[in-house]
Amino acid sequence: MSNLKLALSPLAGALALALSSLPAIAAPSGTATGSAPQDLDSVEVQGQRVAESRSAKITQPLLDTPQSVTIVSADLMKDQGVTSLRDALRNVPGISMQAGEGGVPAGDNLSLRGFSARTDLFVDGIRDFGGYSRDSFNLEQIEVVKGPASTHSGRGSTGGSINLSSKSATNESFNRVGISVGDDSLLRTTADFNHVLGDSSAFRVNLMGHDAEVNGRDHVENKRWGVAPTLSLGLGTSTIAQFSLFHLEQDNVPDYGQPWVPGTNNAIPASRDLISPVDRSNWYGLLGRDYEKTETDMATVSIQHDFNDKLRLGNVTRWGRSTRDSVLTAPRFANDNGTAINPTPKTRDSIDDIVANVTDLTAVFNTGAVEHTLLAGLELSREKSSNRARIEDASAPATPTLDLFNPNAHGSFRPLIRDALGDTRTRADSAAVYVFDTLVLNPQWELSAGLRWDHFKAEATVFDRTSNAWTTYSRTDEVLSGRVGAVFKPVENGSIYLGYGTSFNPSAEGMSLNAALVKVEPEKSRTLELGTKWNLFGNRLMLTSALFRTEKTNMRLDADTSSNVLYVLDGEQRVDGFEISAAGQITDAWTINAGVAWLDGETTKNRVTPAEVGNDLPNTPRRSANLWTSYQVTEKFDVGFGAQHVGSRFTSTANTREAKAYTTFDAMLGYRINDAVALRLNGYNLSNKQYVDRVGGGHYTPGAERTFMLSADFSF
Repeated sequence: MSNLKLALSPLAGALALALSSLPAIAAPSGTATGSAPQDLDSVEVQGQRVAESRSAKITQPLLDTPQSVTIVSADLMKDQGVTSLRDALRNVPGISMQAGEGGVPAGDNLSLRGFSARTDLFVDGIRDFGGYSRDSFNLEQIEVVKGPASTHSGRGSTGGSINLSSKSATNESFNRVGISVGDDSLLRTTADFNHVLGDSSAFRVNLMGHDAEVNGRDHVENKRWGVAPTLSLGLGTSTIAQFSLFHLEQDNVPDYGQPWVPGTNNAIPASRDLISPVDRSNWYGLLGRDYEKTETDMATVSIQHDFNDKLRLGNVTRWGRSTRDSVLTAPRFANDNGTAINPTPKTRDSIDDIVANVTDLTAVFNTGAVEHTLLAGLELSREKSSNRARIEDASAPATPTLDLFNPNAHGSFRPLIRDALGDTRTRADSAAVYVFDTLVLNPQWELSAGLRWDHFKAEATVFDRTSNAWTTYSRTDEVLSGRVGAVFKPVENGSIYLGYGTSFNPSAEGMSLNAALVKVEPEKSRTLELGTKWNLFGNRLMLTSALFRTEKTNMRLDADTSSNVLYVLDGEQRVDGFEISAAGQITDAWTINAGVAWLDGETTKNRVTPAEVGNDLPNTPRRSANLWTSYQVTEKFDVGFGAQHVGSRFTSTANTREAKAYTTFDAMLGYRINDAVALRLNGYNLSNKQYVDRVGGGHYTPGAERTFMLSADFSF
């Protein structure tokens, strides 16, 4: 708590300054946006225009990009009172949340278009694979690129990738402070200070302190604080350099949810393979044992030089580290004839490091009547992951079981001790070269193509208990990925596109390698997508729809589940889907962000478990939808309304456990007192729906009860 107080104290001082200065405060001259370099020939985002990507690999406006891309803007996150990445991504159709399990650390775990995207998270274009929950305080926007796209992001990205675009210093001075309180004991303070240092330089710092419980969940608590300073030099010149740091620290009482009732349990026959028949507040951890401490640090240097208006060179260097020290209780039924719960500890003491360098060269030129936008790049990275193992001390009394209906969070437990022979250390070296070209043939037709070659070498050192010795396993994969697309523009503000892309998932994708996985080639995926995009109302609103098929053609299967010593690439999965969305402004006063996704995902081949052929893919609801709309009633008063629907979804390819469909409703009331002070009241899950928020194989996490949050924003 001391760290949180330290984070809040400077913000409290800023608030006092704002309140004391109210009579003399003038409104800021405009809305702050990040000053990240814009790509050649990209659409500049100003005022009420539709949002555009900030990724160097998307060289054309989204209207002319033959792929589905969804952007969650800072304004949308502010209206909704978003405090985490998970909440922000509820605005994206085709995404569903899952709980960490099977060696995967807790944190931001999700599925995108039916496939896991845990390792497909990026910060300003560089992979961010640490196991932690991400806050929204330093985000300018979130970009979700859908469909297999290893040409875009390297390994992974079967369902797509998610890029978090950070705030950066801009050439406009402003000071903003926000304070939020909620009936879940929430106290959150943020600050965003930007100061112009000279004609072409500026400094910006974002601060955050957060302490909250979860309505309807006993004992769960989330405490974190963060700071993110950025220095920009050369703004408005041909050479821009940015230096940024990021630190996020968390100390939480974690939530591993509640146990699914096994189908073999005879004590609760009415709930076979369903959620436990208990109050959603029941928490099955042990307060004396369970904790979650994470720290995330990044240091980034980016330099961009425009040789002229047709040629640009950019380079980004990143060092990052994510540490995690946690013990969580996985609740599991002790036997099939009772309601006793084994509070099984899941422990992790890990350090994940990355050093990466990305260089991009963008050139615009003509060959005859054809205009080209060519992007060529080189990516180099070294990632390290280590996990210090812990086990229960067998010499101490066993941890007592918990009662399903009345768990004792203050119970005794068997201590955890170090297990040096269970440690794992993995290093992965990556090198990639890529080239993209967009050809504008005429005002109606554009063609695009891209190739990327990846070299991915992973080495893992583990203790082999059979040979009683430390063993190093190594595997190298070299894969060529491709993407092609065509865009037809019947009118200037509308496009119809067809795109095809591939991706690959190496066996060490999640920085894990053993004697079985070292022999396994990468999984391969491909997608075909037909879509259309339309900018309406003076480019203030974008309507999009897409029809697609994604296929994983050689799914990795565990052929010996008893010992995990044999994997084969002898399965296939397919997702057929349709999405439609709208984002932007209908009028000056009316904004909307809405989307609907239909996903038909199934296992089409499984030589190991043929009975699963035809089953739905796990954590893939057939229907999902999101809506957020707001209206400026008067100059001072605005209102907002939101809804989210998530269809039923299974927990595994066996399709034995299913979380039911649900719909929740949110609302917002906003009132601007004057140019310097604005109030906002957000209500979440207004119907107090009881639902499963995140699913796991053996457990699920209930969603929060009805919650209210009151926020005050100050500008000076």
